[in-house]
Amino acid sequence: MFTSPYAPVEIPDLSIFDYLFGDLSEAELERTAVVDGASGESFSYRTLIDQITRVAGALATDGVGPGTVVGLLCPNTPQFTAVFHGILRAGATVTTINSLYTPDDIQRQLVDSGATWLVTVSPLLAGAKSAAHAAGLANEHIVVIDGEPGYPSLADLLQADAAAPVVDIDPSAHVAVLPYSSGTTAAPKGVRLSHRNLVANVQQARDLIGVVPEDKVLALLPFYHIYGMTVLLNLAFKQRAALVTMARFDFAEFLRMIQDHRCSYVFIAPPIAVAVAKHPLVESYDLSSVHTILSGAAPLDGALAAAVAARLDCRILQGYGMTEVSPVSHLIPIDAAHLSRASVGVTVPNMDCKLVSTETGAEIEVPESGVSEPGELLVRGPNVMLGYLNNDQATRETIDADGFLHTGDIATVSAHGEVTIVDRSKELIKYKGYQIAPAELEALLLTHPQIADAAVIGVADADGQEIPKAFVVIVAESALTADEVMTFVTERVAPHKKVRAVEFIERIPKSASGKILRKDLRAQERAATV
Repeated sequence: MFTSPYAPVEIPDLSIFDYLFGDLSEAELERTAVVDGASGESFSYRTLIDQITRVAGALATDGVGPGTVVGLLCPNTPQFTAVFHGILRAGATVTTINSLYTPDDIQRQLVDSGATWLVTVSPLLAGAKSAAHAAGLANEHIVVIDGEPGYPSLADLLQADAAAPVVDIDPSAHVAVLPYSSGTTAAPKGVRLSHRNLVANVQQARDLIGVVPEDKVLALLPFYHIYGMTVLLNLAFKQRAALVTMARFDFAEFLRMIQDHRCSYVFIAPPIAVAVAKHPLVESYDLSSVHTILSGAAPLDGALAAAVAARLDCRILQGYGMTEVSPVSHLIPIDAAHLSRASVGVTVPNMDCKLVSTETGAEIEVPESGVSEPGELLVRGPNVMLGYLNNDQATRETIDADGFLHTGDIATVSAHGEVTIVDRSKELIKYKGYQIAPAELEALLLTHPQIADAAVIGVADADGQEIPKAFVVIVAESALTADEVMTFVTERVAPHKKVRAVEFIERIPKSASGKILRKDLRAQERAATV
C-alpha cells in the first residue's frame, strides 16, 4: 500500500456551502467571483452569495429540501453557479445532466435519479420539456433560468426574496450531488457523493493545484461533469479566484477568452491539448497570461504535454480521478517540476492506494527503486463515493470490504510514489496473449504531423483473433495512407504492438470531458461487420 507524500489535511465537518462561503471576509466579498466569458459581465462574491441565498429560499418555499432531487441541465454560465449552490443550500440533491443529452437520455436520468424538479435554459427547453413531461414533471417544476412564458425563471426565484432555510444535515451521509458515470464501459449509474466527499476533495487538492486569489480560471470544462464541478466550480471559489465561464466550446473563442480576460490558469482535457500544440490559430492570440495548464479526464502523452508547455511557455500538469472519487485522487503538484508530465503525479493527501495483479489479484509491491509492475489501481479515502444509486451490486463490485474502490485502470507506481496510468483494464487489447494499451498507441499516433486525432480499439481479424485497429483523423489536405500509418507505428513499437488495421474518420467520438468513447467505435465496428 502507498499513500501521499504530503501530510494529511483536516477535513471540516461542514456542508459544501458553509465550507466554500462561510468564512468570506469583507474584502473577499468584493472580489470578482464569476465572469461571463462571452459578454464580459462580472459578479462579485457578495452578489453570488446573495443569489445563492435567494434561490435556496425560493425553492424551500416551494417544498424543495432534504429528500428532493433537482435536475440541472445547463451549460457553463454565471447563473449555473448560483442555481447549483442554491439547490444545495436548500438541502436538496443536484443531479447534473449533460447538455448534449437527447430527450431520452434526459428522461432516463430524471427517472433514475428520482428528480421532481428540472432547471434548464431556453435553448435546451424543447428537449428538456419533452423529457420532463415524460418523467412526470409539471411545468411548475421546470425552471427556465433565462425565462420562458409559462415556466418559473431565475428572476422569479430571486425576486421571491424568501429567507434561506435552516437545514440540518449530516455532511458525511447527506447526498449533495448525483452525477452519472460516463458509461464508457457500462450503462451510466448515479454516483452518490456527499457534502463531505465534495469538501474533502477540494481540501485534498487545493494546495497541490495551486490556484490563488489573483488567478482568472477559464471554466471551459462543463460544470455538470465532476471534473468541472470540483476543480473549477468549487475549488476556484474556495481559493477566491475568478471563474471565466465558457458556455460552448469553440477553439477560436477559447483562445479569445484567454487573451481578452487574461486567464492565468486553464483546465483542459487532452483533445484541447492537441489543438493547442498543433493548430496554427494559436499564433494569432496573446496567451502570455497563462502560467499553468492542468489536463485531466484522459491520459495526456508526455511529448504532447511538452509541446503545449513549449508553445505557451507555461507549466503543464496532469491529474487523474473518476466520478466515484469526487474526482481527484492523483495530481502532479504545481511545485513538482521533477515529476514526469506523462505521469499523473502523486496520491493526494488522506488517501491509501495499492496495485493488484489483474491475473491473480495479488498485491504488487512498491519497488525500492525504479517502477513497479502494472496492476489495477485501488484507492481509499474520504472522497470515495457513498455508492451507486439503487445499485448495491455494482457498489459491492466496485468498493471492496476494506473500503478500496477498484478503479478499473491499470497503473504503475515508482519508488517515489509517482503513479502512471497505463490504460483501462477493460480496454486492454490482447494480441496473441500479449496485452496492448490503446492509450500508448494513440499517444504515438498523435506525434505524426499529419494526424490530428486518433483512437485505437481491439477488433477481430479474419481468424477471429483480436488485433489493434486505429481510427485516424488526418489534418486538412493530407494524403496520408493506411499503409503509411501502419509503417509509422511499426517502426516505433514492439512487434506485438503494431497497428494492423486503419480506418480514416472525420471525428473521434468523445465524452464531454474528453474521454474517447471506444464503446461507440466498437459498436460502429460491429455494425460494419453485420
